[in-house]
Amino acid sequence: MGFREHAAQVRRIVGIVLAVLLIAGVAGAVALGRDNGGSGDDGKAARTVRGVIGSEKAEFFADPDTVKALAAKGFTVRTETSGSWAMDRLPLTGYDFAFPGSKAPADELRRRAGVQGGPLRPFYSPLVVVAHRNAAEVLAANGLARLRAENGSKFTTQGTLLMDPYLAAAQDDRTWQQFEGASGHAELSGTVFITSTDPVASNSGALYLAAASYVADGGRVATDARAVERTAPLMRKLVQVQGAQQTSSDAPFRDFVSGVGNPLVLVYESQVAALLMSSQRQEIGDLVVLYPDTTVSSDHTLVPLSDEGRELGELLSTDPELRKLAVRHGFRPQGAAAEFGAATAAHTAYIDQRLTGVRQAPVPTAEVLRSMAQRARG
Repeated sequence: MGFREHAAQVRRIVGIVLAVLLIAGVAGAVALGRDNGGSGDDGKAARTVRGVIGSEKAEFFADPDTVKALAAKGFTVRTETSGSWAMDRLPLTGYDFAFPGSKAPADELRRRAGVQGGPLRPFYSPLVVVAHRNAAEVLAANGLARLRAENGSKFTTQGTLLMDPYLAAAQDDRTWQQFEGASGHAELSGTVFITSTDPVASNSGALYLAAASYVADGGRVATDARAVERTAPLMRKLVQVQGAQQTSSDAPFRDFVSGVGNPLVLVYESQVAALLMSSQRQEIGDLVVLYPDTTVSSDHTLVPLSDEGRELGELLSTDPELRKLAVRHGFRPQGAAAEFGAATAAHTAYIDQRLTGVRQAPVPTAEVLRSMAQRARG
């Protein structure tokens, strides 16, 4: 055998040996990965958990920084969105957690699932009404709102919606044309109403009725069918004047920011705060934030359906990095006003950090509120 033939044969043998070693190494790595389940930065085994969430939290869970922070703790979180009040009608087998936007639907889910232990409420957000400046000024001129300008600014960007006068106007089917100062604004026409979401399926729409019924019934929370009946005609007006309703507050808020749709829209404060803290702040235009003088805070409540789900809920409540990210998405972490205050310090022209003069209305039980919503929808 010549030198060239011998060298070629050696190269073929070496190539075969290297290929075998490479395959063995890959197989070993795959086996090791299967044995360990992968791991986060702190060495914890990676676990994939599935959950159903209110759509207002979708951007928080999709944020790459949130994904990274959860991975560092050994979690990969897969989510699907649903209206908070529609979650109890979903087949939740195979899910590790449900994360509606308030306590009432969470209580119903906990009852159905037989969950033991206290609720997990990592963060919350009050309901607010966003208004275009012309609409806010007309409301104020007619006694339905109080406006305030920040630091001597000539433009109003924040105020208080006075629920008693507003509900009286709704009861009387008042139109914008009947209000002083509205005639010069062509966009202000027709019946005065606040756009809200479907109260049968959506959390913010249901909580709107909870606050409105509390005010309309003289500061009494609805506890039974008779209480629902007393405010049913007005609740029906608040809902049916809107026509078709969305099941998420995201679309109405985006329409508002784009300059289309109704000039008064019920949203979460978190949506406004997140926009102000984002790179899209220039899109706010003539936005005015009205805090209802009687409102309901949306306590985002995680219902664990597995041990991993409970661990995730505890992590969202206590981990400093995840709390910081929740604030970045506009949420107020439970028990830590300073975190939210520091993050929104540059935006107090719009955000009322202390919720000055805002009264919290109690929320009816899930059964009563569902009945109220169904009556309102007709």
